[in-house]
Amino acid sequence: MQERSETGSVGPHVVRLVTARTVLGELRRGGPLTATELVELTGLTRATVIAVCEDLVRRGWAEELDPDRTGPQRGRPPRTFTFRARAGVVVGLDIGAHKTTALVADLRGTLLGTASRALPRGARTAEARLDRVGGAALAALAAAGAGPGSVLAVGAGVAAPVDRSGRVAEGSSFWEMFDVGLAEALLERHGWHVLLENDANLAALAEQWRGAAQGVDDVAVLLAGERLGAGLIESGRLLRGRSGGAGELAFLALVDGAVGPHGIAPLARAWGAEAAAASGGLGGLAPSHVTAEAVFTAADDGDPAARGVLARLGGRMARVVAVLCTLLNPELVVLGGAISPATARLLPQIRAELPLLTNTPARVEVSSLGGEAVALGAVRRALDDVAERALEIELPGATHTGPPGHI
Repeated sequence: MQERSETGSVGPHVVRLVTARTVLGELRRGGPLTATELVELTGLTRATVIAVCEDLVRRGWAEELDPDRTGPQRGRPPRTFTFRARAGVVVGLDIGAHKTTALVADLRGTLLGTASRALPRGARTAEARLDRVGGAALAALAAAGAGPGSVLAVGAGVAAPVDRSGRVAEGSSFWEMFDVGLAEALLERHGWHVLLENDANLAALAEQWRGAAQGVDDVAVLLAGERLGAGLIESGRLLRGRSGGAGELAFLALVDGAVGPHGIAPLARAWGAEAAAASGGLGGLAPSHVTAEAVFTAADDGDPAARGVLARLGGRMARVVAVLCTLLNPELVVLGGAISPATARLLPQIRAELPLLTNTPARVEVSSLGGEAVALGAVRRALDDVAERALEIELPGATHTGPPGHI
């Protein structure tokens, strides 16, 4: 696309593209909207607004509503347009080590269907993992009443660094387990456009969209379940780093009292077993039967050994949060992941200790999004991609495609 003429002025194609995106953006955010309301929102002329809306109707992104003739009629009824939220759907995938979760949403982000599938374990299971991931997406589409051909974009989160090109960075064998050619496979099998992203980054997008970080431009979202990882947003911009490793926390092994990148669940199991062995049992359980859930339950029941484990976990998490506050100075740190409801019990201790550990303590909250945060962030990532590419996407049933028409 030629953006500037030889004299340096912006070409008409760019003007039409920007104008169409502006009107489409207003329709997506609100609506239904009359032509007059769109003129007020965009600052465009009425003729331009009408021409753009008619073009968007032909493309399948908008529809014109029948005029309301129930009330008194004075002159011509206003022309009213609305965004077609069901012009297509997006899919958000959370691909973990042992399970994948799929969410399907319309183009305004309304959730329509969900499904989960267990993932196979062991070596040489790339094809089996792809089958299960694709199966979860298809099941979620069926639950949403949508067909595979209606998918305009797929966001997919993995527990590994992902670079700007959407590739899993080279690293440990654990990371390489996730690089199973997902984007290529889903494109080949279903024709889907797939955007691969780090799971903590997607959790950060979800928190800023519908969670504790709404309206916050500087936030760190810490996934704290099995392994620690952070999604970082600075001045409203997602930080990835050169190879996608900006939120990797392996360096915590070098921080006194922070132990390493182990999450709350494995530490609760390990420290709970130690406490059970030292005290002759924890919540009535022998060391070999202690689980993370059992530690939190026993602490609620007043078990002193379990309460000691929670105090140890709270101190450790306070130090991890303090490191993020010192390095990044966020306004907010959100503790997330599937174990986030249990993490709430550590919050008072973390908040109390944090000012003693850093000169730049942040506000600390626990996510309310639970185990769906990554998949929800993947939906947000897919929606943003569709918004960016909307005028390049050919919708089924559209009567006009190609660049925006004459305005």
